[in-house]
Amino acid sequence: MQEILLPYGRNGMKLLLPEERLKGVFRAPLPPGVPDPVAEVRRALDEPISSLPLEELARGKRNAVIIASDHTRPVPSRVLIPEMLRRLRLNNPSIDITILIATGCHRETTKAELTEKFGQQIVENEKIAVHDSRDETMLKNVGTLPSGGELLLNRIALETDLLISEGFIEPHFFAGFSGGRKSILPGIAARETVLANHCAEFIASPFARTGNLKNNPIHEDMLFAARRAKLAFIVNVVINEKKSVVRAFAGHPEAAHARGCEFLSSLCKVKVPVSDIVITTNGGYPLDQNVYQSVKGMTAGEAACREGGVILLAASCSDGHGGEGFFRMLKEMRSPQELLDRFSAVGRNETVPDQWEAQILARIMAKHHVILVTHDCPHSLLEEMHLKAASSMEEALRLAETLTGKDSTISVIPDGVSVIVEGV
Repeated sequence: MQEILLPYGRNGMKLLLPEERLKGVFRAPLPPGVPDPVAEVRRALDEPISSLPLEELARGKRNAVIIASDHTRPVPSRVLIPEMLRRLRLNNPSIDITILIATGCHRETTKAELTEKFGQQIVENEKIAVHDSRDETMLKNVGTLPSGGELLLNRIALETDLLISEGFIEPHFFAGFSGGRKSILPGIAARETVLANHCAEFIASPFARTGNLKNNPIHEDMLFAARRAKLAFIVNVVINEKKSVVRAFAGHPEAAHARGCEFLSSLCKVKVPVSDIVITTNGGYPLDQNVYQSVKGMTAGEAACREGGVILLAASCSDGHGGEGFFRMLKEMRSPQELLDRFSAVGRNETVPDQWEAQILARIMAKHHVILVTHDCPHSLLEEMHLKAASSMEEALRLAETLTGKDSTISVIPDGVSVIVEGV
């Protein structure tokens, strides 16, 4: 038997598998974290990509806004934000700085979550605003997206002299990669802008897939939004499965992001043979707090599981389903294919909240069985969403074997959100 530790919540989950059935354990070969992450961030800021240094961009500016990620993203903001603040004030001690939390369409980040993310000193001493995608007074129209949707963005970001952002770069299941332009759209966009960008047509595009930016219509909308917002500078990091900083990239929002995506792509592509059962996760806390976010990890399983096979996803989902609309769509569907057919008839500007996540989950469920492994979320809730549930991997495997047989082959992708899965 082979023992494997899977990311799950804050503590992990152990898995024992018979080696004769195991096709392999497939991880992105990301290097260990740098010994001094602060020094790595300073190095990136000292060597900005296609940009003047941040301290020079801040010279003479009255104010600046740093767009920061919210509570659902494992961005090491305690490492990034202090150095960004220091650089902004280096040549301009009186610059007025606001940290704007990019919640997208997520719920508001609580003060306790802000303190955990930034540390008490920053929360008590810096000006922090939390984006609300539904607050019309907070939003301003700055044009029309290539997709045809209205581009409404946060006024605080649009009205500053210098707009910058922090973030992290990871494979993203329909935007290609996270980071860079995603701080703007969906980060600080209006709900209707996010909905137009996440329309059924774009989600169904074969180019809107993990690790792909070329001809990706969702990415192209996001780039347009970042340009209109005049995003001037980014500091993004690549992190490994332990959430340690591997490399930092700073500079021009498009050039620095592209360099980071190239670096990550060279490391996180994995060839995984098709198997009867694929075991994966959503990377543990904070990415696996709800079912909604955990669809991302399922797409890694989808890429390596045979049609009719079983995807086992270990995810805490301690926060529940993650979206009432998402929950209702899954609960009320007659079948995954029926839901997909219904979405295909929805126009771009008729997109409803959470539709894209339900669309991707339905796409997976139309061809695979999905068993969500959790002891932190009520199984009755998952079963209402037509998902099978188990409290342990041992229980999940027994359930999977009733569908695929006791000799079924197994592949393990320990961190489904950190890899770009390629077929063998």
